[in-house]
Amino acid sequence: MEISATYKFAAPPQAVWTLLMDPAAIKSCLPGCKELRPVGDNRYQAEMSIGVAAVTGTFNATVTLSDLQPPGSYRLTVDASGKPGFAKGSATITLRESAAGTEVDVKATSEVGGLIARVGQRLIEGVAKMSMDRFFGCLAGRVGGS
Repeated sequence: MEISATYKFAAPPQAVWTLLMDPAAIKSCLPGCKELRPVGDNRYQAEMSIGVAAVTGTFNATVTLSDLQPPGSYRLTVDASGKPGFAKGSATITLRESAAGTEVDVKATSEVGGLIARVGQRLIEGVAKMSMDRFFGCLAGRVGGS
């Protein structure tokens, strides 16, 4: 599954970068995130509650930030598993200065398996896009933007 989107922030790239690297901001804006704790340089352990249609459950995930090019781009990799199945994915996140502040381009790919995969690709894709929109919308609200 591939998802891409662009989000606008009314702040300069450095301010947006700082927010994207802040574990407290990430935890508070990530839908269903119960815990996000560092386990190394640019590596986090997360516990998330996720629901897709009738399938809900808790996932434990390892989140890794790599290829950091402050304040321009980085790669985010997630490896999650739980009773409902597994999810693996990565995203390239690119920040671009714009007339109104910063545009953040996200290009993500993922795969899911187990019980959660049985609800259907289109439904999973819709939930993933909605969660991504909520996450970046929340962050944009902290510095201004949409």
